[in-house]
Amino acid sequence: MEKDQGKLNWDDVLVDLEKRSNEELREILDELRLEEEKLSCQRRILHGKIDIIKAELIERLKKKGTGDITKKDIDRLTEILAKGF
Repeated sequence: MEKDQGKLNWDDVLVDLEKRSNEELREILDELRLEEEKLSCQRRILHGKIDIIKAELIERLKKKGTGDITKKDIDRLTEILAKGF
């Protein structure tokens, strides 16, 4: 299997699985698990940042007395923050 700087060539991961040795399949599985762990960690970090920024904005709105913050406001804010700053 072709590797790209120590990583799998993701386009070929599922190609010809039946022709791969058990060792190759284990290597693929290990690489996929590592990649999943990285993505999971990034997701948790992003969710933490979203929660912190959301809490800050809510506090600011409360201090201004601009009115009640609705669930719709929170959902919209979450959507905006999830797309990135």
